[in-house]
Amino acid sequence: MAKTERSSLYGEVTARIIAELEEGRLPWVQPWDAAKCPCTMPHNAVSTRNYSGINVLILWAAGLGQGFGSQRWLTYKQAEKAGGHVRRGELGTVICYADRFTPRDEAERAGNEDREARTVAFLKRFTVFNVDQCEGLPDDLTGTQAPIDPVLAVEQADAVIRNSDAEFRVGGGEAYYAPGQDFVAVPHQIAFHAGIDWYRTALHELGHWTGHSSRLNRDQTGAFRSAAYAREELVAEMASAFTCASLGIQPTVRHADYIGAWLEVLRADEKAIFRAASAASKAADYLLGSGEGEA
Repeated sequence: MAKTERSSLYGEVTARIIAELEEGRLPWVQPWDAAKCPCTMPHNAVSTRNYSGINVLILWAAGLGQGFGSQRWLTYKQAEKAGGHVRRGELGTVICYADRFTPRDEAERAGNEDREARTVAFLKRFTVFNVDQCEGLPDDLTGTQAPIDPVLAVEQADAVIRNSDAEFRVGGGEAYYAPGQDFVAVPHQIAFHAGIDWYRTALHELGHWTGHSSRLNRDQTGAFRSAAYAREELVAEMASAFTCASLGIQPTVRHADYIGAWLEVLRADEKAIFRAASAASKAADYLLGSGEGEA
């Protein structure tokens, strides 16, 4: 992909997120209509693999904006291979795949010079369609998704907290992560207007916890209200949202304390939301891996 095309995609997505924030909306907090679409992560209808990083935000926004009944997506070719087709006139949603590769000539030079080969970043566009935009697909791809049992979801969230082995302190009047002492603190659940929001807050602070140098090693040295601090808050916010959606937890609150700081970060760097979403996916995966040890 040409450099200008990569820049255009970064700019397009960042502008979309900035517009949402300017309207006071957080596109990663409960971005679904529970009456129409079950609380879930967007995933490929054929492979069942969850999308990650910035694609989660893109697909959540597309699903909400067009009122789709599920978060199952597939490419034009996948729809045809499955025996169906995309309806005429339907517009797809552009998502992206980012990675790095080593050019052949660079690998050869590095070998001759006895050094590590330098990699080159690339960003590739894909167009996907929601299953609601297709016809003729088999029932196993279009059938109604059973909503996740919220009681089970809370049990799973408890398992995530317990199996993380984080030092997790409950009590007091504030929720925070102390990176120096490496512990998480949250108030008692009774302090929350809606008990389910305790889990969103707990998972937010555990999102910070994943960034410790002994775990995912993110930069957590930023002073309060600094750009670095805002970037870490952005990661923790999305990590909590991704984890909640994976567990079927539907929070009722939309925290907007840091919108101004996030806007500054995103306006200064069009790749910031891509980096934050990628880090949030890794944090959510880390936490969800902790929850697999117990039912």
